Amino acid sequence: MADRRTPLRLTTEKETLQEFLDYLRESLILKVEGLTEDAVRVSLVPSGTTLLGLVKHLVAVETMWLHYAFAGLDVDLGRDGLEPTDTIASVTAAYRSTAEESNRIIADCDDLERLCARTLTTPEPLSLRWVLVHLVEETARHAGHADILREQIDGSVGR
Repeated sequence: MADRRTPLRLTTEKETLQEFLDYLRESLILKVEGLTEDAVRVSLVPSGTTLLGLVKHLVAVETMWLHYAFAGLDVDLGRDGLEPTDTIASVTAAYRSTAEESNRIIADCDDLERLCARTLTTPEPLSLRWVLVHLVEETARHAGHADILREQIDGSVGR
């Protein structure tokens, strides 16, 4: 697996956050590519974390924070855990589709201080800036987990 460079452009704050989020999303998807359906479901850590489970979790996280909380869309928050019918193709397609909608929501907002339409974990609504930073943090943390799991599965390293 080739090592990819992080975004290195001087852009606006919103563009920088979105570029890092896009980079991290793709890094996570690359961690499941080239593996079998069984391999992406293997847990090599006591928590039970799997590569495919990490990708599906991030679908739920983005849907909850950007689509439901920030944009106020009436969306199915779905299940966070893997289902027997989940496949590499179905979960990565869901992640890409979720990311496309997330990017549309981000593009439609010209103010990082705009508040979420709904609250989730706090009594007061949070800003788009907070949501984007949180998504970068959450996605980066899980991309790091995916790095370790992939290396344990087949020795592949790289971002």
